[in-house]
Amino acid sequence: MSMAGGGNKTIGTINRRNFLKTAAIAGAGIAAASALSWPSVASMAENDTDQKGKPQIGPFNQLKVCGEELERFAWLRTSPIALKMLKSEREIPQGAVRPKKDRGEHLALCQALALARRQGTTLAMFIEDHWCFEPIISLGLVKPPDSYLDGSTSYPTFIRDKAAAAQNAQEAPRFPYGEYEGLVCGPLKNVNFEPDMVLIYCNTGQLRYLLLALRYNKGYQVTSTFDPIGSCSIAIVPTIKNSECQIVVPDPGEYERAMTGEDEMILTIPRKLLDDLMLGIRHLEETVGGYKKFTYVVRPDFPQPPFYQEYFKMWGLDAPE
Repeated sequence: MSMAGGGNKTIGTINRRNFLKTAAIAGAGIAAASALSWPSVASMAENDTDQKGKPQIGPFNQLKVCGEELERFAWLRTSPIALKMLKSEREIPQGAVRPKKDRGEHLALCQALALARRQGTTLAMFIEDHWCFEPIISLGLVKPPDSYLDGSTSYPTFIRDKAAAAQNAQEAPRFPYGEYEGLVCGPLKNVNFEPDMVLIYCNTGQLRYLLLALRYNKGYQVTSTFDPIGSCSIAIVPTIKNSECQIVVPDPGEYERAMTGEDEMILTIPRKLLDDLMLGIRHLEETVGGYKKFTYVVRPDFPQPPFYQEYFKMWGLDAPE
């Protein structure tokens, strides 16, 4: 492959092997720079081995297994996120990064979630760490300003009717002012705190698989209200307040600032339903072969399960010979 400068002048020739080698070196440099900026939780989490390298049974090992299995069995591209609301700084788990205090930086909450799921970083976010207004209000860190409650943040760009914009703002999910002071989030597979909930970023095929798993134990159904604005608030507040799962559409800020893919959705799991999810995940893995079993098949007169055949015979329809 030739690389040309002005006109047809050749400035160098790189074969495929050298190109891949150069790319690998560059990628390693980028990864090293990222590691210096935002440490992995692997360097911060509780120690699960003794000095001789033997495994120890820690208080969060079962949660870590859940995180590892979810990521592996559902073929997730990024890690499920454990999240806990904090009533004071005394509840911050050991090793959690404070963006402003530790790095002199500010983050939107969606960016903190992105660092947790993509780079394995555990972060504690208090009011001084935020760089987006929405979660500061919805998490109850401040009293909602009148200019928010009257719909000014949506009118007229996102909602053309001022009264409707005001109603939308007033009905938006929020924690009571002062109930919490902050939150901590990090990858579930490295968790060192008891989470209130788990957030899973997934594509629609993975979402279907996870919903099948949730459905297995008691037929649980997820009911959601979809709003394309304020996805961090919609994902966290109703899930914790109501102890119910949510399906959430990532908002524009998630794409612009937090690298969320256009094919990604968010499934939230309150702590009380995590065991049901894992029961279903393990059942599907053992019985039907897991996520990869649900593949594309366009075939006429496909083999019918026995109960299909019974219904078709009962209705007088064609049945397999």
